[in-house]
Amino acid sequence: MGNSRIVAIAILQLIILLFGFGSADPLQNGLVFGCSNVKSINTTNFEQNFELVMRSLLEGAATSGFATAEQSIGTDPVYGLAQCRQDKNSSECLKCIRAAEKKIRTCSNVSGGRIMYDDCFLRYESDNFFTQNTSPGSAELCVDYEIIDTGKDPHIIQGLMSDLCKVAPRVHDYYAAYFRKGSNKTIYGLAYCMKSLSSEGCRDCLNLAEINIRNCLNHSNGRAIEAGCYLRYDFYPFFTIKSITDLRRYIRTEESGSAIAWILIWIFGGTFLVGVIITPYILGPLIVGFFKRCRNGKVHSEGPTDFDFSILQQATNNFHPANKLGEGAFGQVYKGTLKSGKVVAVKKLSLTHSQLTQALKQFAVEVKLIANVHHRNLLRLLGCSTQGPERLLVYEYMQNRSLDKKLFGKRENPLSWQTRYNIMLGTARGIAYLHEEFDVCIIHRDIKSSNILLDDDLQPKVADFGLARLLPDDRTHLTTRCAGTLGYTAPEYAIHGQLTEKADTYSYGVVVLELITGRKSIDLSKPPHKQYLLDWIWKLYEANRILEAVDECIAKEEYSEEEVLRALNLALLCTQASVADRPSMSEVVAMLVRRRELTNLDVPLRPAFIDLGFKLHSDSSLHDNTFTAKSVDAR
Repeated sequence: MGNSRIVAIAILQLIILLFGFGSADPLQNGLVFGCSNVKSINTTNFEQNFELVMRSLLEGAATSGFATAEQSIGTDPVYGLAQCRQDKNSSECLKCIRAAEKKIRTCSNVSGGRIMYDDCFLRYESDNFFTQNTSPGSAELCVDYEIIDTGKDPHIIQGLMSDLCKVAPRVHDYYAAYFRKGSNKTIYGLAYCMKSLSSEGCRDCLNLAEINIRNCLNHSNGRAIEAGCYLRYDFYPFFTIKSITDLRRYIRTEESGSAIAWILIWIFGGTFLVGVIITPYILGPLIVGFFKRCRNGKVHSEGPTDFDFSILQQATNNFHPANKLGEGAFGQVYKGTLKSGKVVAVKKLSLTHSQLTQALKQFAVEVKLIANVHHRNLLRLLGCSTQGPERLLVYEYMQNRSLDKKLFGKRENPLSWQTRYNIMLGTARGIAYLHEEFDVCIIHRDIKSSNILLDDDLQPKVADFGLARLLPDDRTHLTTRCAGTLGYTAPEYAIHGQLTEKADTYSYGVVVLELITGRKSIDLSKPPHKQYLLDWIWKLYEANRILEAVDECIAKEEYSEEEVLRALNLALLCTQASVADRPSMSEVVAMLVRRRELTNLDVPLRPAFIDLGFKLHSDSSLHDNTFTAKSVDAR
């Protein structure tokens, strides 16, 4: 009787494995659902973009099980992604995506939302998230739907999860499913990633999911959900047998590859040793060339494009002065047109003998940082070139060039108040991404109007990461030699070299004041009481005449006094002498989109600034400190 029961259970398990759970409704199993706290700015624009994106996602998911879409009409762009689990057919996929769409529409007029079921995933945001693999919204879900004798199962589950996480990034569609025999029952596991990720992004995501799912190993069911991947095990089959991945083929290949690698190391290691002794001038250039190709992206397929110097030379007409867009501390930026017709901006770092080390360091910083940073308010790096006497960086070309040209150049077509407000918000979003949403905290160190570029729609993109620094998770600040631009540099950084992300907040506050007033942070052509923007603004604030600071080029009917006062107050908060009194950039974004009202705690004190005599002006305890000219790049 016992044997018959075992056989019956085995047959039942096989039937379920072959055909899946016919009676279970996967749409009852909503795993993760959330809406952004940030409201859209223009409801009409948002709704129009949202509807177009949803329509496109439904069509794409119905045909291929995966789709991305974006619409950027007006001030509220929408990016969307839909993906079904790779073992689902088109009807199952469409059913799941439609249910997800219905649910996500409850995120009414906010800038983002996402939902994950067991069978599908749907997400939209106001920023491009397609390469994001982890986020604070991750979770592990552990369920016990029956009492089981775990025995050695946790160890077996962990091994299965580890193998799935190794294999999925190596499979074409980032999907792997398999099963292993447990103590009393078979254990089924599945791992998959969003198809918009790179193989490396998939691997990093699943590595984190594997760590999180360990919290579930003593439960009968466990899931780990990240922004870009999904990992699950169960004691009942939840996928069909036709979708099983032959893990042994990949694991065996990996093990064989390791053995072969060691053999090659011994062979080439011996050859290298002989070569170094006998023919160093032959092998040396080959080895250096190989590592140079690795570093420049010719060996690794991911990362920015490695352009030939001659292509960029031709694109810029041999860096002709007529194509020059601007000039910084280490080189010039030129407009270039590639053979495809694509217009780009080429940053040429001139390597004079005295600047060689610093320029190369800046080049390495920009390539490493920008290659992995993707946000609609950050300038995108398209490629680089390491040939010839210069190092070249290739960026998106911005038709409207930099903000300072619009504010302080010819004023035939001055920026409207709404455009200026959008620039404040977009810039804040870009910096907030660097500080709080990227994998590590990036401090830009040189936020200023000339480093904010404007696209065809006058949307801002923060540029020039040559001075950027990473803030480790275990550090509250860095102590480093000051670098930046006088008029925008935070006093505590300029004087003491203490660098935090709030140094960027200070610089941003100065840019906001420039946007509101149309005046430079330091302008010696003005009367003495107006030469230092922060000083002049504060005196008007104390006299309750701060609206006099608004750029006279802005028509009064274009703005409300309440909105201008909000922006002015916010700028003063950003430039407070005390670092602790400055808001974070995510708080700045919340204030600008009116999700956080200003309170009595947000009344600013006198801001701190440094004049050209290198004296600190503030009511803070730093008042008597002086500022050395050598510590600032006064570009």
